Amino acid sequence: MNATSANPIRATRPTAATKPVRWAADTVATMREGARLRLDYSAQSLWRVDRLIEEIRREGVPYAAVHTVLRGFGAYAGEVVVRCTGAEWWETGGEHWLRTPDGRLWDPVDEARRCYAGDGSLRLLCREAVGRRGSVPNGGEIAGS
Repeated sequence: MNATSANPIRATRPTAATKPVRWAADTVATMREGARLRLDYSAQSLWRVDRLIEEIRREGVPYAAVHTVLRGFGAYAGEVVVRCTGAEWWETGGEHWLRTPDGRLWDPVDEARRCYAGDGSLRLLCREAVGRRGSVPNGGEIAGS
């Protein structure tokens, strides 16, 4: 028996990706329907997400009220990184994070929380995860590069 037939799930996506992929998809749908904001999983779209988080923060919405929204934005940013770099989601102790092919670890959900606190950027996280090349495989330049 070879490794592929012994673990057919690993051949597609790790099971750790199930929740963040769902959170990201739910966020895309919610933003499209509620805010009329189209998120297309591009690195450029993270600029809009950063601005939206900043607007929420400026309105003074309590963290407890936006915890789930921030988780969704972080998962969305993580999916952007996955699509740009081939990263994989991992899970430890209920926390979800990414491992890029170069072995670096990223926590986009925590980065979304940091954005809300005024000390983070999902766009910059993506730019750093992709590297300083300035371009991404899924089309286009990363804003601010």
